[in-house]
Formats: sequence, structure tokens, C-alpha cells
Amino acid sequence: MAQSRRVERVASLIRREVSELMIGGIKDDRVNQGMVSVTSVEVAGDLQHCKIFVSVYGSEEDRAQAMAGLGSASAYVKGELGRRLKMRRTPEVVFVLDRGIEKGTSVLGLLNRLEGERQTKGEPAEASEF
Repeated sequence: MAQSRRVERVASLIRREVSELMIGGIKDDRVNQGMVSVTSVEVAGDLQHCKIFVSVYGSEEDRAQAMAGLGSASAYVKGELGRRLKMRRTPEVVFVLDRGIEKGTSVLGLLNRLEGERQTKGEPAEASEF
């Protein structure tokens, strides 16, 4: 139980520090090309591996460039995390593209389109039961 609390705490610290690094620490132009944000962080139970899920706003080319830039900056990010968090062993960092926000936006767009079609046909938006 205490182990999982520690893992969660380390994950939240890593998320905060990597978010700060995205703003001012990573100097790679490929990362700064699109709007990159950290959505979540998963840390292994032994604190040796860390997956950082990022969302990139922009075209598919911008996403590919940003992910390439983050991949090349992973050693720098690991070093900075080691210095900032003062852990005995810093976890290996892997960046993963998170498409959850993109999928959610597309689903909302589809729902809005269906609602618009329903209104143009004159169907009631929602049937109420009493």
C-alpha cells in the first residue's frame, strides 16, 4: 500500500517537472513547434521505468516532429529529473503520444454534427419521460 502511494507521488512529481521542462528546459525546436502538453505519467512499481504520455496539438507532421524531438531529449529529461528530484536511481524515460484528447474532440464533433442533423430534420432533441 505504501509502495503504490510512493509511486503515485513520484509520478505526479515527474509530471510537474517535465511540464516545466517543456516550457523552458528543452531547447529542441521540434518540440516547441507544436503545442505539447503532458497528459499523464505512469511509473513502474520498482521506479525504474517511466512512460510520459504527451498530447501534441497540430498536424500529423508536427506530431511526428515533436515526438522525434522528445525522443532525442529523453536523456536530457532523465538527467534533469535526477537533479531536480534527487532520487537514488532516476527512471528510464519514454515518451508516448496520447491520442485521447484528439479522439475525444472527434467524438464531440460527431455528436454535434448529429445534433445539427437532428434539428434540421425536426426531430425532438431528447424524449422526456414522466
